[in-house]
Amino acid sequence: MKRIFSILAIALTMLVSFTFGQPAFAELSAGAKIFNNNCAQCHAGGRNNVVASKTLKADALEKYGKNTVEAIILQVTNGKGAMPAFGKKLKAEEIELVSNYVLEQAKNGWAK
Repeated sequence: MKRIFSILAIALTMLVSFTFGQPAFAELSAGAKIFNNNCAQCHAGGRNNVVASKTLKADALEKYGKNTVEAIILQVTNGKGAMPAFGKKLKAEEIELVSNYVLEQAKNGWAK
């Protein structure tokens, strides 16, 4: 009986590790790839090469109400002002991945 519980405990630990550990890294990595392929031309390092004050830094995201994943998803999907809409170019899953990446990078000060 102890052996069965031990095996179940190990299996559960592995499941939790794979479910909650690895995908977070994979998600950020996928978001980084999408960002580099679609956004970095204007937003490298969290900057904004078109409208300098509207960066992807945490303070600017907060100032302009773009400091949630949902707000970033709307911006990326629909565009606004000088920013084009990516809703037809990227899949919803890709937009969510890049939005999570942007918010995470903003929280970390865009440090590599």
